[in-house]
Amino acid sequence: MRVATIVGARPQFIKVAPVSKALCEAGIQEVLIHTGQHFDADMSDIFFQELGIRAPDHHLAIHGGGHGAMTGTMLQKLEPLLEDVKPDRVLIYGDTNSTLAGALTAAKLHIPVAHVEAGLRSFNRAMPEEINRIVADQLSDLLFSSTDTATANLKREGVEEARIHQVGDVMYDAALQFAERARQQKVLERFGVEPQRYVLATIHRAENTDDPTRLGIIVEALEEIAETLPVLLPLHPRTAGRMTRLGLGFSRVRTTTPLGYLDMIGLEARAAVIATDSGGVQKEAFFCRVPCVTLRDETEWVELVNLGWNRLAPPANGGVAQAVLQAIGTRGLPGTPYGDGGSAQAIARIIAAHLSSR
Repeated sequence: MRVATIVGARPQFIKVAPVSKALCEAGIQEVLIHTGQHFDADMSDIFFQELGIRAPDHHLAIHGGGHGAMTGTMLQKLEPLLEDVKPDRVLIYGDTNSTLAGALTAAKLHIPVAHVEAGLRSFNRAMPEEINRIVADQLSDLLFSSTDTATANLKREGVEEARIHQVGDVMYDAALQFAERARQQKVLERFGVEPQRYVLATIHRAENTDDPTRLGIIVEALEEIAETLPVLLPLHPRTAGRMTRLGLGFSRVRTTTPLGYLDMIGLEARAAVIATDSGGVQKEAFFCRVPCVTLRDETEWVELVNLGWNRLAPPANGGVAQAVLQAIGTRGLPGTPYGDGGSAQAIARIIAAHLSSR
């Protein structure tokens, strides 16, 4: 039984860690393919090292360029590779260009596809991630959803129930697995901040970084917040590049290069509030029971808004700084909509059963 796993971006490496371990324990041979979409050492290598993920079997070194160029190059390189590897199934994660390319290539070669984190919807097709996840779901025969909402989205779109498997969220698996190591990190001392006395922020989505007005509003808001509490911002390379081209900068916000998983979880767990446009960070904030403000017009993780752990602050509406400061000290409702921490084992078990039946 052989599975080809296709990943390329930082959030996918986190999800791979528990699933790869579970696949191995289930006796499934995994061929790990890294497209190279995130290639910086701080965005890629450190995750493999910290999370104990073995080195990729194949690294395609594809990065940069527009969505079409990047996805097209991935298709070009993945097709002969999958023909050579001859996997029984392709496994993809999330909603990146690597996800889309993996799904398209496998479908063209008539290789069954399994999609982890299926059914997420922002209902905003201006987001490239929304297009990627919709196409990936349509091309997959095994859809591993994380929540009741994701499952309902798939059913509403007419997906056969036999294809849907609600297994919970593998990021929750990872959070539980690495929680103790994250607590041992001395990251607060390195940045000179005190627990519950700082704001942690991240900005990377195209809807914010590619819109000069929105990016300017976010920069100004973070500077305003920093007058009240220290603001730590691990700066995504794309965000840094956009800011440089627009002549934007920080005088009060403390920026750093992207952080590894353990340092990031360590900072998230002890922040007063988290301000982000990242889907993964929204969930990690909840795992740490820290209030989160999402700098977007909508979120895929509506459960967190309904539970009161997350609130939306669309940059174009203004009031971002006020929303972040008002969120400090708030508590949401109890409950965990993301399973029991055994999602990876469930995925491996289902894949093994399907491979055996073939």
